[in-house]
Amino acid sequence: MEHEADLIEELIADHREMGALFEQFDERPPGCIERKLLLEALTIELVRHAVAEEMHLYPAVREHLENGERRADYEIAEHSSMEERLKDLEGRDSEDRDLDRLVRDLRTEATAHMKDEERHLFPQLRDGAPPFVLARLGQKVREAKDTTLPRAHPQAPSVPPPDKLLAPGPGLVDRVRDQGTNSGHPVTS
Repeated sequence: MEHEADLIEELIADHREMGALFEQFDERPPGCIERKLLLEALTIELVRHAVAEEMHLYPAVREHLENGERRADYEIAEHSSMEERLKDLEGRDSEDRDLDRLVRDLRTEATAHMKDEERHLFPQLRDGAPPFVLARLGQKVREAKDTTLPRAHPQAPSVPPPDKLLAPGPGLVDRVRDQGTNSGHPVTS
């Protein structure tokens, strides 16, 4: 029987995918449309990952860790900060002079958040929560991600065509968050 990733393994895999998307963005020349598409794919991944953590990781942190309430609130505040950065990036085109700096700032913040989770939060949760709980939550994360927008793949960004990305209405961050939170699973905040 094949091993299915538990909650922590699932979230670490997401971290690696997001890191690969940041690297691909950096490899493309400024002004190239691929950078904008990679940024859209990265936005989808970051928001869907945040929704999955808020739905499944942080309630487990609250339940299984001492000071879990405070830690979960801190993590959710970091998500809010990153989503504000993503919203600032939404309206910018691939030739915007500030794009590289803003993406670099987002990468710094996201990378610090992911490293902190991997070095501190995940080991604490692995020690504090029973393995069957982590396994069940890993399955729930996979199911939650299946109900949102198609996952971006590090090798081939899977995003809507540019005319759909620029359509009027809510921005991409809000659309991904709405789709993830309306999948029948409330987000804890």
